[in-house]
Amino acid sequence: MGSIGSNLQEVKRRIETACEQAGRDAQLVTHVPSLSTGKAPGSSLTLLAVSKTFGADAVLAAIAQGQHAFGENYVQEALTKIDALTAQRAQLQWHLIGPLQSNKTRAVAEAFDWVHTVDRLKIATRLAEQRPAGLAPLQLCLQVNISGEASKSGVLPAELPALAHAVAALPPERVQLRGLMSIPEPQPGADAAAQRRPHCLLRELLMALQAHGLALDTLSMGMSADLEAAVAEGSTLLRVGSAIFGAR
Repeated sequence: MGSIGSNLQEVKRRIETACEQAGRDAQLVTHVPSLSTGKAPGSSLTLLAVSKTFGADAVLAAIAQGQHAFGENYVQEALTKIDALTAQRAQLQWHLIGPLQSNKTRAVAEAFDWVHTVDRLKIATRLAEQRPAGLAPLQLCLQVNISGEASKSGVLPAELPALAHAVAALPPERVQLRGLMSIPEPQPGADAAAQRRPHCLLRELLMALQAHGLALDTLSMGMSADLEAAVAEGSTLLRVGSAIFGAR
């Protein structure tokens, strides 16, 4: 495993190659654009560096290489890093990509820019109520349990439309529903078609919501092992950790 800088360059090379192979003319951007950019969904891709279990020094090393969007799984660990990097706050986007319990919503509403793991209206409502008025709206994704496993977090596909419409109706000055997120089951050794299947399902769910009038533009899908498959299915937000920071 190389340095964080060389790893980032390799991941970006993989993304560019995947876009070429998929016939996507997607621009790799450092921050997830706002919904009001007017660009077509899928016209940009953001690399989210998943920094869980790595300290602020590793985040700083990535920042030095031009990385500005970071994903964290654990609220308390993330808050420690966000506090340590206050001087860099204006140039960063912090994304919560791990489970969110209702007793942690206030801290998240106050500190993060994005939450990818909303799966209940109660959580979204609390985030809306607790988002400080002086901050930009908190950007939300709904986590979908694509595989339907009882042990997995996320809303079931059949229950997604009702939840999406309810969350989209929350005060837009506090929260904005942007799209969907999923964490497919690991598929060691799976071929490209098998890796693409769950991402295809998530894309189709997003398109169905768009067809019912929801202005959504974000597919948070794809990690270190399957980013090529996710790019091929239209991912706009890639969550990559080990390929950047190393094994945990």
